[in-house]
Amino acid sequence: MYDVSIVGCADYEPAHLRTALSEAFAPFGGFSFVREGMTVCIKANLVHASKPEQAAVTHPALLAELTRLLVERGARVIVGDSPGGLYNASALRGVYRACGMEAVEEAGGSLNHNFETETVTFPEGMVAKEFLFTSWLKEADLVIDACKLKTHGMMGMSGAAKNLFGVVPGLTKPEYHYRYPDHADFARMLVDLDDYVAPAFSVCDAIEGMEGNGPTGGTPRHIGCVMVSPSPHKLDLLSARIIGLSPEEVPTLMAAKERGYLPDTAEELHVAGDVTPFLLSDFQNVGQERKRLFCAEDYHGLKRVAWSVAEKVLAARPDVHKDMCVGCGKCRNMCPAGAIVLENGKATIHRSRCIRCFCCQEFCPMSAIKVKRSAFARLVNR
Repeated sequence: MYDVSIVGCADYEPAHLRTALSEAFAPFGGFSFVREGMTVCIKANLVHASKPEQAAVTHPALLAELTRLLVERGARVIVGDSPGGLYNASALRGVYRACGMEAVEEAGGSLNHNFETETVTFPEGMVAKEFLFTSWLKEADLVIDACKLKTHGMMGMSGAAKNLFGVVPGLTKPEYHYRYPDHADFARMLVDLDDYVAPAFSVCDAIEGMEGNGPTGGTPRHIGCVMVSPSPHKLDLLSARIIGLSPEEVPTLMAAKERGYLPDTAEELHVAGDVTPFLLSDFQNVGQERKRLFCAEDYHGLKRVAWSVAEKVLAARPDVHKDMCVGCGKCRNMCPAGAIVLENGKATIHRSRCIRCFCCQEFCPMSAIKVKRSAFARLVNR
């Protein structure tokens, strides 16, 4: 039994995607899981209205070819997401159009137009035992988590586990950042969402990933592969290895390890395919120091105090590049802690209120907010 499969794919040509997806699903029985008439919901990453070539969203060509393969086997396919901001027909129409999602409809699938939400209870959750949920996924007989491999200011990496935060309606997301300001607890909440949704498969678009100031303002980086796994966490563990992150640098991986979902290293995964050609030694990550997040809890007394001080001194934070800021106020409106104001037409972050959720950095349309590490952190972690 394989944990993850990885297949090379040089570009988004439909024929190449069809071959890559077919080969990637083959170790798990191909598409034999599809039953005539079943509804498959594909949860894409449509973080905001972004052109596919910017590498911030799951590429529409990949979603279209996956849709086509499922429809050919008799499935009804719905593709959707709840990006940051309003979750309604008007807002999503603009996102679908910008992201090229008409390709999904041309392939025989549908885009989600059910914008109802509901509160669900999940007693099995570690921290999120009740949460607001986008109702369209309740239509699914089976969910596929179709993510994009990107850097992420808060979580280090945006992959399969983080992608399912999109089951929470857009304007509710900042509330969850405020409810779980500790990054380790936020990661545990994400793993609770993963457990609740329980996707049958996770598919990673790692043909063109994003490095640098991700998940929206970074730079496209060619990686050249597609990955598939029955486990979002095992897929993420292999993804982290590809871009040069240790599990300790990705809080969702540490939260998954906490529950026994993962081995200690990616090298212990049973992988179908050769990962070696895709390993990137020079991938530009956001430089977060994550190891402390799950360490402080292991200490008591003075040692715990020392870890807490180190966390504050070494922690990265969002930083406004004033020369790039246009004063649109989107970061202020998205900030769950009310830590951002506009002064002289530019965004200013009040550090005493900032919870380092990086919502401002994620949704800045000008990429004017960057992840900044302290001079001391850069010194000790060279």
